Amino acid sequence: MTDTTTASASPEDLLAIYRTRREQSVVQPRGNLALTNTQWVDSEQPVYGVAGLWAPLPAGQSGLKVTASATDNVRVNGVLVDGEAVVAGKDSATPGDVVFSDTVSGFVIASEAGSYALRVWDSQSDGIRDFGGIDAFPYNPDWVITATWTQIEGGTSVGIEHLKDEGKPREKVVPGEITFTKDGVDYNLAAFKEGRALLLVFADATNGVSTYSVGRFLMVAPNRDGSITLDFNRAYLPPCGFNYNFNCPLPPKQNRFAVAIEAGEKNVLNKAGELLH
Repeated sequence: MTDTTTASASPEDLLAIYRTRREQSVVQPRGNLALTNTQWVDSEQPVYGVAGLWAPLPAGQSGLKVTASATDNVRVNGVLVDGEAVVAGKDSATPGDVVFSDTVSGFVIASEAGSYALRVWDSQSDGIRDFGGIDAFPYNPDWVITATWTQIEGGTSVGIEHLKDEGKPREKVVPGEITFTKDGVDYNLAAFKEGRALLLVFADATNGVSTYSVGRFLMVAPNRDGSITLDFNRAYLPPCGFNYNFNCPLPPKQNRFAVAIEAGEKNVLNKAGELLH
């Protein structure tokens, strides 16, 4: 069924709807602004801000072990912990969930190396309380690009550095090439798999000037005719632009534009209109 609200809407109106939904998403109980801690656990230890003692499991098992008493009010998968419980990681077929209070909850994430961290979320975090909005450029038709998508048989991989990994790259699968020419310059971009779509992590000359210094993201998907649409008006800030507790991928060299892409989101602002962090 066609959404009659958007079927005849202009690109500017559609972008306004998208941006409203973006601002709503980041203040959700597990939105970008709700994350209060990501703590990697390699030995038994407390986790900042929540109850219990947390410890790794034997090699080959997914998740973390928590030790707590009933008075700590820690619930794993809905069951009050009075002793020990296992919180399965997000890499498990049945990931676990933990609740600490009416506003604070958590789950366990896994690294590619097989270590685990507890992520803690607070639906009444300082970030949510102080959030004023996402600053963004007005709609810019010059940065809606129709590019060529060329699938790579079997895919290839690109080493992607992350903000907190001290320069050590992680190999990401790149299933194809994105090529186009703009203003006489040829581009060949790498977007890696992100669920059913592709994530383009890019930098440009606005970074650190009018936009977040680390770079921005754009989700894209190939069209059936072999083209791929890059609408940079939908470029969005990475999670680390909202919260230091995320570890975001950095743009690979081929995705670093020498020109200013004056489209998409700029920065996260507080209620006073200043940078949130």
